[in-house]
Amino acid sequence: MPYTPIVATLAYVLSPDRRQVLMIHRNARPGDLHLGKYNGLGGKMEAGEGVVACVRRELREEAGIECAELSLRGTISFPEFGKQGEDWLVFLFRVERFSGEPHGANPEGTLEWVPLARLGELPLWDGDHRFLPLVFDDDPRAFHGVMPYREGKAQSWTWERV
Repeated sequence: MPYTPIVATLAYVLSPDRRQVLMIHRNARPGDLHLGKYNGLGGKMEAGEGVVACVRRELREEAGIECAELSLRGTISFPEFGKQGEDWLVFLFRVERFSGEPHGANPEGTLEWVPLARLGELPLWDGDHRFLPLVFDDDPRAFHGVMPYREGKAQSWTWERV
């Protein structure tokens, strides 16, 4: 059977001193699959849009900022991640520099600068703890992984770098 995932981007915006990351606390919409969790910024790719254009648009819409420098850190296939068991394919970016002042909130929740050292203490998706170290490490190679989900829990995690 062909793989037909929802394609999305996810961005982790570093502060100018590289000690903090801009996260969204998904606390604004009852019924949100992500309610109560912290996440990077991003969303679904639109028809006719490339992944870089998508991440730039999402950051503009969600945080009011413009990317000045970003790097693709990896891709993850998330089988059965969606609310109805949909598969997702996510392109993960680290935003090294940006212009503009991030909004304090958007319709999905509150935007917060979080110290990188405290990222693991936040209520994140179960699997985020497994891949976030790869987003923030110094290895210049992108990682590519698969993380199947079932009932909101990561079942396994495999990845490689190229």
